Amino acid sequence: MLRTRVDVLWIARSPPKRLRPSLRLAVSNSSLPCSALAGFKTHISTSTMVGVAYGYWGATDQGMSLESALLAGGLCSVSGMLPDLDSDSGVPLRETSMFLAAIAPMLMIDRWRDMGLSHESMALAAMLIYIAIRFVAVEFFRRYTVHRGMWHSIPAALIAGLIAYLLMPSPSEGIRVYKSLAVFVGFMTHLILDEIWSIDFSRGRLRTKKSFGTALKFFGSGWWVNFMVYAKLGVLIYFAHNDHAILDRMRQRIRLDREQYTIPNPENPNFMYPNPGYPNPVYPASEFQPPSPASTAPGPWQSVPWQAPPPVPNQVAQPDGSFSRY
Repeated sequence: MLRTRVDVLWIARSPPKRLRPSLRLAVSNSSLPCSALAGFKTHISTSTMVGVAYGYWGATDQGMSLESALLAGGLCSVSGMLPDLDSDSGVPLRETSMFLAAIAPMLMIDRWRDMGLSHESMALAAMLIYIAIRFVAVEFFRRYTVHRGMWHSIPAALIAGLIAYLLMPSPSEGIRVYKSLAVFVGFMTHLILDEIWSIDFSRGRLRTKKSFGTALKFFGSGWWVNFMVYAKLGVLIYFAHNDHAILDRMRQRIRLDREQYTIPNPENPNFMYPNPGYPNPVYPASEFQPPSPASTAPGPWQSVPWQAPPPVPNQVAQPDGSFSRY
């Protein structure tokens, strides 16, 4: 509600004449929504509307499934709060850290499955990530970041999108990019709103505040901060570019480890107890004795090598799999 202060000024043009009242309206700039700072509710509601539109676009024009479209819309909505991680205190920091700590472990399930983790290991990793985000990361942002610093920048939005890309592996590269782009779009929605709220439209004139240009920027005020941000961005770009090769090597190593430590079939004592003289409580040695070298009949400790059938004369294989005589 606009709070309007009406000042009635009595202006006397000349002493003999009658005093004439004149009205002057003075509107406080702090009461106007266009000049106030965009609050937490404004950011989350705007990013949610953008997320709904983004999910609808993916489901109708990009051929995404309903589940992928809904997840991308939710990621866009939540990402609209990510720039407020550099807030000193209050609702934005608390709500953003809680949302992020709860959602990040769920997004990493496919990544943990590729790493070969068990269900118990996944649960333990989820708890550790929640603690790391909820307490360690929040304390880091409180100590080493300032509001409207480099975390409110376009490189920070790219960093958030690349982190989402690395956390959410998918068999389809298009679905993976679509979800990661949702995080970038939600982050940029917050920055654009901050720039819009830095413009003052009151009193019929267009004026900019001191905060104008502090959100949509590529560089900050200090060279060390700029170096650290772009160094992190470069590292994330490298890992994102080589993620498929890293995953392939990881899957191959997991497969080799499983083959090396796989428990053999207990019904076949040849693998568990290759030495006939070794005591076997399940299969006594008297039941499984290796045959003599002179014996030609295959036994439990012998295997018959595979032999190809003799070729049939006067036959030629055809492309369709049949044979013809010549």
